[in-house]
Amino acid sequence: MHNNIINIDAEIMSGTPVFNGTRVPIKNLFDYIETGANIDRFIDDFPSVTKEQAVGIMQLSENILLNPNYSFTVIPHLPKSNG
Repeated sequence: MHNNIINIDAEIMSGTPVFNGTRVPIKNLFDYIETGANIDRFIDDFPSVTKEQAVGIMQLSENILLNPNYSFTVIPHLPKSNG
């Protein structure tokens, strides 16, 4: 479920983790929640992010924080070589 939610690519937002298929930083979701906004408000303001992606980030965060045995793999995008 959490596959392909996050994109980290040096050529997109200088490698800032973003929602896959967008240029919206993951941090924006947490900034919204910190101010008391809900996911629906976030989706309204960033329509390129799906509700499933936003909920998936929250679930992934919960799994990482509450389950010490939870593991995941980050596969960074490497710059394209010209050779």
